[in-house]
Amino acid sequence: MDSAELSQVSGSKSEWARRVRELRQDEGYKILTHNDRSGLKPGQYLLEDATPEPTFEETISKEMRALVLDRNGFTCQMCGAAAGEPHPYDPTRKTRLQIGHIIDKSKGGTSKDPALLRALCSVCNEGLQNISPMRPSLRALLINIRRATNADQLEVLKWLKSKYPRQPAKKKKGNG
Repeated sequence: MDSAELSQVSGSKSEWARRVRELRQDEGYKILTHNDRSGLKPGQYLLEDATPEPTFEETISKEMRALVLDRNGFTCQMCGAAAGEPHPYDPTRKTRLQIGHIIDKSKGGTSKDPALLRALCSVCNEGLQNISPMRPSLRALLINIRRATNADQLEVLKWLKSKYPRQPAKKKKGNG
C-alpha cells in the first residue's frame, strides 16, 4: 500500500501518517517501510504480520515533549533541520519533529528523564533503528567549521545569531 492509498482510506491527507505511527507504536503492528526493506520504495508500506506484537507504553507527556523541543531549539539533533522548513534530504517535505530516545526503549531507555530525550525529524528518527551516533565534540565541530568555506562559515554565524539573539551584558563584579 502506498501513502496515497493510506490517505484515501483514512479520509485525511495529513492524519494517515499519525495513524500508521499509532498502529506501529501503540498497537504493535509490524508495518514496514523502505527503511526496513530495500524492495519498498519511499512512501510504500507493508503490513508484514496481522498479529500485533507487544508494545512499549508511551509515556512522553505533552509537557515533556514541549520541554525537549524548546531545549533543542525546535531543530533535529541529527541533521539540524528546523520544524516547518523544507527537509534538507527531501525538499518536497516539510520537517516534522518527533521526540527520540537517546537510549532506545528496547535497550532500556526511559521517557521520564528529559536528558535522555532529543528532538529528531521523522526522517532521522525512522532511520535510526536503535542506532544512536555520538554528538561531535566541541573541538571536532570547530575544526569542521574552520575547514568550511567562508560563505558556509558566515551562514553558521547567521544561524547562531538567529538562534541566540543578543543577550544583555553581564555586569562585572567591582573591586570596591
